Amino acid sequence: MADDITFDQDFGAEPGRLAELSPLVRRIVAANGGPVTFTGTCTYLVGRGTVAVIDPGPDDPAHVAAILDAVRGESVSHILVTHTHRDHSPAAAALKAATGALLVGCAPHHAARSLAEGEANRLEASNDHAYAPDQVMRDGDAVSGPGWTLGAVETPGHTANHLAFALPQESALFSGDHVMAWSTTFIGPPDGSMTEYMASLDKVRCRDETIYWPGHGGPVREPRRFVRALLHHRRQREASILNRLEAGDRTIGEMVPAIYQGLAPALRGAAALNVFAHLEDLVRRGLATSEGAPTLEGRYARAR
Repeated sequence: MADDITFDQDFGAEPGRLAELSPLVRRIVAANGGPVTFTGTCTYLVGRGTVAVIDPGPDDPAHVAAILDAVRGESVSHILVTHTHRDHSPAAAALKAATGALLVGCAPHHAARSLAEGEANRLEASNDHAYAPDQVMRDGDAVSGPGWTLGAVETPGHTANHLAFALPQESALFSGDHVMAWSTTFIGPPDGSMTEYMASLDKVRCRDETIYWPGHGGPVREPRRFVRALLHHRRQREASILNRLEAGDRTIGEMVPAIYQGLAPALRGAAALNVFAHLEDLVRRGLATSEGAPTLEGRYARAR
């Protein structure tokens, strides 16, 4: 069908090397590749002469040094952060200290909802609680420099504080971890929300950018078509979960092996959290039921 999704994992960018992507955009990939970061976090430099840095990356002195080397002879006016996972924001403090740039972008970390009774946040260690922006950007806020403007687009879901940044001069969107060409986006409650994520996909689907520069991997081309395919993919996953409930599965532990056949062991925890995010949304919409508040260890059934 027209909206079948195809992921692009042919991304050979060498960590630490500066790549010229367009007249206004350059990229350096951090050396933090892994099962959920792909080949590493993409840090973007926007502008010439006076530069904005988007997602400075993990707490890695070598990556900070590579950014500073790339902007030698230029000034960094702004550091922008899409969200506060430790692979995206911790280097902001060192880069700000070295450049004096204004640190702007997403709000400090906060969960999408409160913890249920007895629930633990298994994602707590992945969050950068030291991030302290000079200015929090809200939907439609913008910063600018010579020849460039970056406008905030609120895209909660992957995290509650996630932002994307639009570059109208090149009809581009820096999509962070909201939309990526290499894989679907991880949604893990209580920090993330499938309900908000799907609404954010609908939001960007209506925009007119022609290319996305994501937080990991290569560009998203034909983004409207790709986002439609992501929405379809999520609805298919939702249907698979409802089918497992219809077949008698009651726990996430029962569902994951059937839904994610052949999944690498390192990704089982992330898959369980993704199923949990879908179940939380299905319970909210009245399509599934849970014994008590939805939790990762809870029991579920198909609504009747």
